[in-house]
Amino acid sequence: MSSIGKLMKQATRIQQQMERVQQELAAKMVESTSGGGAVKVVARCDQTIATIKIDPAAVNPADVGMLEDLVIIAVNQALAQAKEISNQQMSSVTSGFSIPGMF
Repeated sequence: MSSIGKLMKQATRIQQQMERVQQELAAKMVESTSGGGAVKVVARCDQTIATIKIDPAAVNPADVGMLEDLVIIAVNQALAQAKEISNQQMSSVTSGFSIPGMF
């Protein structure tokens, strides 16, 4: 088999593995909290937010800015965790096969 044929076969195999990993990542969840648990964010490892829960005791109409900050902190932490898991799983699929600009 020619080297181009081998490369095409390898690319097809990697594409199939990547699709499988992407489906797994969409189902995998991570959780982050801020404000001592006042704000809880659940993110999928495909970089989307699944849920945001806010403890009613944290809602103070006089200090909405603090609540907004807590939400941002929890969301950013959850997305960072999700991205780390995603990068680890995707790199296991593409190890040894470098395509510029792919990630």
